[in-house]
Amino acid sequence: MRPNWKTLLGLAVVAVLLWWLFRDADPGEVWATIRAGNPLYLLATCAVAMGGFAARAARWRFLLAPAQPRSPYRSRFAAVSVGFMANNLLPSGRVGEIGRAYAYSRLEPVSTATAFATLIVERLLDGVAVFALLVIAVLSASFPAESLPEVLVAGMRGLTALLGLVLAVTLAVVAFPERSAGLCRAAAARILPHRLAAGFDSMFRGIVAGLASMRGVRHIVPALLWSFVVWVLQSLSFWIGFAAFGIDLPFAAALFTNAAIAVAVAMPAPPGYLGTFQIGASVALVEVYAVAEEAALGFAVGWHFVNFFPITLVGLWYARRIGITIKDFARRGRGQTGASGGGGSPKVGAAGGTPR
Repeated sequence: MRPNWKTLLGLAVVAVLLWWLFRDADPGEVWATIRAGNPLYLLATCAVAMGGFAARAARWRFLLAPAQPRSPYRSRFAAVSVGFMANNLLPSGRVGEIGRAYAYSRLEPVSTATAFATLIVERLLDGVAVFALLVIAVLSASFPAESLPEVLVAGMRGLTALLGLVLAVTLAVVAFPERSAGLCRAAAARILPHRLAAGFDSMFRGIVAGLASMRGVRHIVPALLWSFVVWVLQSLSFWIGFAAFGIDLPFAAALFTNAAIAVAVAMPAPPGYLGTFQIGASVALVEVYAVAEEAALGFAVGWHFVNFFPITLVGLWYARRIGITIKDFARRGRGQTGASGGGGSPKVGAAGGTPR
């Protein structure tokens, strides 16, 4: 099968990013650092990182509550797993978010659009948690404030502005759901053909239903607290990874590295965030904390390689049980989200593959 232009572009981006990262490093020393990594610590990073995915599934319960008050944990964890698996394997950026919503709609009576809307809220909560932890890292006594690079400051400002814009639009939709739906319906009717306009209206109403979780304090507050659990666990996994590769830094450095990587992987990325992940780690460790370049790249490559496989394999296992394929996620990533897809598929149930 001939590779498409997206695959070729992704490979080109990876090649450029890796060249840029390794241009001043000694590949032999980087490889020696990776080989010297402590295997027990690396296994611990996997365990903690998987705990972060489990925490994501726990948090999702509160965001799904308005649409499905009794959301089964196993269905949520299955969808989280297949979503991150799709991000790791597909050259379509954030297709895993749509794939995760689609996977959940195959397991539970919640539409893909409604499930996807809860993930918009989730990304906002992630942004709040990541930047709060970043502030803690920057204010800590161990932070080398004078070494903060301009490129990171620019990236943080840009992401903050984008987060603010998304938050403003989201709050407007939450505060005025019917008026927002009416405006979108009118705009779609003017711009799109009738059939597409009707589909867009249906999808937008599903998104409005999913955003209902932001209207109640009893849902949004626990979801925000779980967001801090998710990102503290991710930072802890990085901190253990530092120790695995002989990098002696305080936990605040792991919080800062976590934020830098979050900014880097928010950009359009190849499958598995290859290259962008390493850039974020390199900027934080080399440019800010003055870690030797070979040690920083050894951590960035070694940690990423080891932690790529557990969630990917778990996601593939759940995808097979649910009865969906990589092509299903790829099609959804090309814009076929739709408002349909709610309810467990009879085929899935007949195959005995619905995780509950």
